[in-house]
Amino acid sequence: MTRILSVHSFRGGTGKSNLSANLAAAFSARGLRVGVFDTDLASPGIHVLFGFTAGPQSHTLNDHLQGSIPIEKCSHDVTPASMAGGKGCIFLVPAAMEGDRIARLLREGYEVERLNDALFSLGQSQRLDLLIVDTHPGINEETLLSTAISDCLVMVMRPDQQDYLGTAVAIEVAQRLMVPEARLVVNKLPAHFDAEQVRARVAQSYGIPVGAILPLSDDLLTIASGSLALVDVPSHPWSTGVTQLAADLADALL
Repeated sequence: MTRILSVHSFRGGTGKSNLSANLAAAFSARGLRVGVFDTDLASPGIHVLFGFTAGPQSHTLNDHLQGSIPIEKCSHDVTPASMAGGKGCIFLVPAAMEGDRIARLLREGYEVERLNDALFSLGQSQRLDLLIVDTHPGINEETLLSTAISDCLVMVMRPDQQDYLGTAVAIEVAQRLMVPEARLVVNKLPAHFDAEQVRARVAQSYGIPVGAILPLSDDLLTIASGSLALVDVPSHPWSTGVTQLAADLADALL
């Protein structure tokens, strides 16, 4: 049975998509078949991290939600070359990147239930162990529905006051939806912060497990914008933190 993991943040700029992509790589390295859905339809970008470029015949999630293209034809094997040949693999369902198509989706909308149906359909057809949903920041109908069917919610936040307040709202919503598992990830922690103090404060404030405290790193900023840190710099503290988070989530879900 495919498990669904939603990666969410209350605001943009937390590194949510970067975490989603690298978690997929960490799970694939463990021999798992992983799917990744980019449901941030207004500002898609996770495809860049996998080095995926849509060709003339490449279908996207938009083609399924606003057309008749089967979701299986919208998924693309983006398994890193260094991981190819093993049991693990990554299938990406990207969102359309063209401005006119984004505008059309925002203007016309779509049946949100089709998104949830697509998750289950791809999970079954591709025999996926895990589906990662890279959500749109904030609280909206799509986020509520994908969260409601998730086996685990990973909330990503930065260590600032606005994120502390917004994250509390999102966690309350998840608790009302009775999501079985939840983890908090504090990302982009400046070096002058005490990681253990932040961990204790966050755990006490929200009452759910802290999955990882990931550092802000100048040398990682260049890498993280266009490729997978777990592939390029697997021994970096940020990468090892994500690897440990994936191990924790795998133990909880699989």
